[in-house]
Amino acid sequence: QEGTKVPSKRKQNTSIVTSDLLHKNLLKSEQKNWNNISPTYKAMTKRIKGKLEELHNMYTLNSGSPRMRFGENVYFEENGCIFLAKADDGEGNAEILFSVEDLGFSDAFIQRVRISPDRRYMAISLKSENSEEATCVIIKLGDLPVVEKVIPSVFSFEWAANDVLYYTTQKNLKCQKVFMTTFTYQKHTKLVYTEQDARFFVDLYCTKDRRFLTINSNSKTTSEVWLVDCRHPFESPALVQARTTGVIYHVEHRKDQLYILTTYGEPAEYKAILTDNYLMKAPVASSGKENWQLVYALEKKTKLVDFEMFSDDCIMFLKNAGHLYLNVISFVSHSVQSIKLPTWACEFELESHPEYTTSTCYFQLSSPVHPPKRFAYSFKENNLIEQAVQEVPIITNCHTTRLLAKSKDETLVPITVFHNKNSKELHRRPLLVHVYGAYGIDLNMSFKEEKLMLIEEGWILAYCHVRGGGEQGLSWHRDGCQHKKLQGLHDLRACIMLLHRVGFSQPKHTALAAASAGGVLAGALCNTDPALIRAMVLQAPFVDVLNTMMKTHLPLTIEEQEEWGNPLEDEKCMKYIKSYCPYQNIKPQCYPSVFITAYENDERIPLTGILQYVQKLRKAALDHASRTSKKGNWIPNIILDVQANGSHCDSSWEHSLNE
Repeated sequence: QEGTKVPSKRKQNTSIVTSDLLHKNLLKSEQKNWNNISPTYKAMTKRIKGKLEELHNMYTLNSGSPRMRFGENVYFEENGCIFLAKADDGEGNAEILFSVEDLGFSDAFIQRVRISPDRRYMAISLKSENSEEATCVIIKLGDLPVVEKVIPSVFSFEWAANDVLYYTTQKNLKCQKVFMTTFTYQKHTKLVYTEQDARFFVDLYCTKDRRFLTINSNSKTTSEVWLVDCRHPFESPALVQARTTGVIYHVEHRKDQLYILTTYGEPAEYKAILTDNYLMKAPVASSGKENWQLVYALEKKTKLVDFEMFSDDCIMFLKNAGHLYLNVISFVSHSVQSIKLPTWACEFELESHPEYTTSTCYFQLSSPVHPPKRFAYSFKENNLIEQAVQEVPIITNCHTTRLLAKSKDETLVPITVFHNKNSKELHRRPLLVHVYGAYGIDLNMSFKEEKLMLIEEGWILAYCHVRGGGEQGLSWHRDGCQHKKLQGLHDLRACIMLLHRVGFSQPKHTALAAASAGGVLAGALCNTDPALIRAMVLQAPFVDVLNTMMKTHLPLTIEEQEEWGNPLEDEKCMKYIKSYCPYQNIKPQCYPSVFITAYENDERIPLTGILQYVQKLRKAALDHASRTSKKGNWIPNIILDVQANGSHCDSSWEHSLNE
């Protein structure tokens, strides 16, 4: 009505406009700085690019992607094409079913493939570099494959029956809804499950015998599983065990029993076993935790990396102090067989074996400097078989060393070191140290061409498995998150000091590399112990923990509270985050040189925080230099490269090569 006063929104809008303007100006200034400085590296870039392409052609192209076996059919993906080969026929005669370009997605790559039980349909997810969301395309296979349906913003999907697909949708980095869709007579789609708690993320999985489809709702510390009976895919899902704070569990099925991998070990008889993980079993009909019976308990400080169920056995892929090994549990003889894997192995990827009754398990082993190599474990012969693939030269001149550093509280922290066997005077060699230490996730140790190139050029590579990561089980993560985050920093400092003490390089030849949440520990060390390193390389780093955790409108803040704490409601937590947050603790001192890659469209790490971090760090370094104007005073290079394309730490080969 006329004369009614309109409440003023001007103040609030002014602050938004001002911060937008500040962001744009900072971005422009950094882009200008990058354009001025990048030509300096032109010759070096050209040499490195040529070398990496050569290594990529030699190793990665030859190693091939994991295979999916269905009876006599073998499906695999290469260069954006899906191939079908006959198991006995060899892959030379494989036929192309279709390519990503045929589907009209020229800049996308295939992320996930699922084939319906009767092999009439194939569901694939396609993802472009500039988004975290994938598109699911369902193709009807036949003489001429036909696109049956396209579903946007899908995270995970599984076939419950021949023409019944369950899928989860992703919105603002969250997955909270499960849908079911059918393809034959009565085509329809319906909502099956909705997660109400913002801390929980939903994904789907099929048990190995394809008897159940599981709906898994997980937060960082707690989980809940619902079962869809694949023989009756239209019936409502049944709950296995209601969520209980601190209890994580995952379900497999065999002969009317659920096999449950869990952190739950409350009953008195398990107290003597100091471990994080148990394999339990319970009848499908009464699956509550009061009916869980112990089958096997993992050793202390052991990380369960993967788990595969077969009709008479199950295989556990385990990691202890950086070493990988297998445990084979026989349900027939009730025995446990432990199988060592090659000492260089740091990562493995299980190949898809839809046959539950198969007598062989196939997987690939790799390390940062060893391309994926195919192995098989035979249940019948009870042995490990190395699969001969194309003749790729084997890296024989690389030495793998494993060390234990004593942290501030006497905890022993594993380090994996790679160096060229022919390198003399290791204390003079450049050293690249890697760290992550968050979310209970292991440091990424998959094969990368650039790591092999560095080894060939005489570098030493070190991987510090600090607390906060998952390398030694769930307690390893718990001891490095929330109010124990500083323990990860103490671990990193102890690792670098030990490397120097035993003769691997020295501070003036040492660089530190981290990505995403690894930026917290790397950035913190840069503030507390800048003299330990000469350079730091960060990719999409999380460097402004305090301000980010105060912004509840950001998509991940609520669920991240289980990792960092809630500074909005807990003053102690706010003070604690402030004590280590990289951005909050910058001060005038002699910093190492810093190179940061960030992404303009990153949904996980706000670019504003990185821009402000770089500005503040540069100012502190210059302040220090002007105060101590000694002759030959060293001013570090602090460089930010903001990529217009790419999403959070997730690049195609071409994009990562340019980076």
